[in-house]
Amino acid sequence: MKRPLPRRRGNRLRRAFTLLEILVVLAIIGLLAGLAITNVDKIFGGAQASTVNIFVRESMKTPLTSYRIHMGDYPSTSDGLQALLTRPATKGDRWFGPYLDGGKVPTDPWGEPYQYAYPGTRNKGGYDLWSKGPDKQSGTADDLGNWDAGAGAEK
Repeated sequence: MKRPLPRRRGNRLRRAFTLLEILVVLAIIGLLAGLAITNVDKIFGGAQASTVNIFVRESMKTPLTSYRIHMGDYPSTSDGLQALLTRPATKGDRWFGPYLDGGKVPTDPWGEPYQYAYPGTRNKGGYDLWSKGPDKQSGTADDLGNWDAGAGAEK
């Protein structure tokens, strides 16, 4: 026959959260969520600029250099980046593209096409490749290109 366990006598401490403690925690979580939501634009804005810098300085360097090796020069401004995807009417026998994957020229993080010029006005002897930036206006201070911080097209 089992013997019942003895009961502890005296005040038992109850471990639980009070309503006030729960409300304080919810208020803190609300403040943190509010701060995060208001700073999302700043966080993602920096990521968009980094994406553009990598694209114009690194990602397009190989396709444009391959095109130059095969064709003898970079695509002209009028041909643009589309020349990396479609065979040109002249010198088509030397074209071994497409030089870009995906079948289309990517757009910048703001949904605009990248701008291209050869010969470049900022990279003499090379090409200029840039995004118009968040204001979607070319020639403004927020333009991001391969000429910034000493990076540039091959010379």
